[in-house]
Amino acid sequence: MGQIQLNQVTKSFGAVEVIPPLDLTIEDGEFCVFVGPSGCGKSTLLRLIAGLEDVTSGHIAIDGNDATMTPPAKRGLAMVFQSYALYPHMSVRKNIAFPMKMAKLPEDEQKRRIDAAAQALNLTDYLDRRPGQLSGGQRQRVAIGRAIVREPSAFLFDEPLSNLDAALRVGMRLEISELHERLKTTMIYVTHDQVEAMTMADKIVVLQAGLIEQVGSPLDLYHTPRNKFVAGFIGSPKMNFIEGPEAAKYDAHTIGIRPEHITVSADEGPWSGVVSVSEHLGSDTFFHIHETGLADTITVRADGEVNFRHGDRIRLSPRADMIHRFDAEGLRIA
Repeated sequence: MGQIQLNQVTKSFGAVEVIPPLDLTIEDGEFCVFVGPSGCGKSTLLRLIAGLEDVTSGHIAIDGNDATMTPPAKRGLAMVFQSYALYPHMSVRKNIAFPMKMAKLPEDEQKRRIDAAAQALNLTDYLDRRPGQLSGGQRQRVAIGRAIVREPSAFLFDEPLSNLDAALRVGMRLEISELHERLKTTMIYVTHDQVEAMTMADKIVVLQAGLIEQVGSPLDLYHTPRNKFVAGFIGSPKMNFIEGPEAAKYDAHTIGIRPEHITVSADEGPWSGVVSVSEHLGSDTFFHIHETGLADTITVRADGEVNFRHGDRIRLSPRADMIHRFDAEGLRIA
């Protein structure tokens, strides 16, 4: 079991309230991602769940039991940090074994768990090496292995991939997702990278200034964002926002349209603009369009074979069924 419930949880540092009253339930077996900009409170919230920070008020329950005052080591959770937090003088085997040694598990049980974790994480050939002899991705797998052998009710990941290069991040995203499929254990994952959130999560919690802006599946947040903040944060490249007379045509203060829902043409379309930058990525090309009379810049995601250059005036056609409407407070209009 690994259900985690937060009931009116708050956190203040002195007079500064960083987590206003917050309610959240993470179901057993879910892969839940906390996402938001730097300083939004996502890591603080994770540390409250882990017990590494004390709640100011409210309650945290794990599997239905009040764990608000339970020490971190007794919560049945395992945390994987951004910095790996490995012991450099110990072998991979001893690093993975360390929490079991502290728990005084029998040697044969330690070996069983080490072997199983090493096999699951492709670390069997590296058990006798030290962390300094491993790549960043391998060190992160060791940190995950050390968490696995504790057999926790939930894993807590605090931006575990932010120290890796782009190619390693993609590979580790896949490995963590596959690990979740195998273990079926609750995972709570903190990131500022909405691409990680969209590709890994069963459920995304979008945070801003300690407040939950929206909770839902990746596609829920993509197709029906609750407000402009969520609409602009989820999706890459970010949603285009247009105000003024064009928005008023849709009875809205602001309309939003994602870059992938605009087509470009040399001579057809209700909007026009001038190409300022073309980013050719192979399968896709991103066009940044200015002088539209609608917004400072409109970004379009087009097929990689579409070829317009800096200075070209082109026409734009938004998909009418993919236009999002927002009121003056930034809330979604149904």
